[in-house]
Amino acid sequence: MNFSLDLTVVVISMSYLRMSVFKDSDEIHTVIGGFFKLLAQDAVVGPKLLNSNLKLKFHYKEPNTNIFIDLSGNEAAFAFNDQEHKADVEMTMKADVAHKFWQGKVNLVTSLARREITAKGPIPKILKLLPIIKPAYSLYPKYLEDNQYLQSDS
Repeated sequence: MNFSLDLTVVVISMSYLRMSVFKDSDEIHTVIGGFFKLLAQDAVVGPKLLNSNLKLKFHYKEPNTNIFIDLSGNEAAFAFNDQEHKADVEMTMKADVAHKFWQGKVNLVTSLARREITAKGPIPKILKLLPIIKPAYSLYPKYLEDNQYLQSDS
């Protein structure tokens, strides 16, 4: 019996058993969508986000959904599973990658290079948002805890 082959089969099998952090698209809307809303209302981050005047759409996989955020008005507007709004920038990633990003565990530039995150639109505009959202990395774990979201995963 070839031990390395057996170990490979076990590792592959275990990867299929691993479930997404989010059980369904509604949970993504509640958790990540709610976090976006919190950031938009934050006294420090919110005005800076609105100043970007961007329309963003985040496409998530596993589970599949999207969140549209319009920062072009006086206040942020949100739409879930949106099929009608056109975004300036669209980003696609697994929902687990988004979860890790907000924990500060994912470097956007590296993830774009590795194609873990794909983007359409003017990438420099998104990169300019990184310093603005930096406080979010410490807010996200507290937000999860305060709302008792994702208690078994993080």
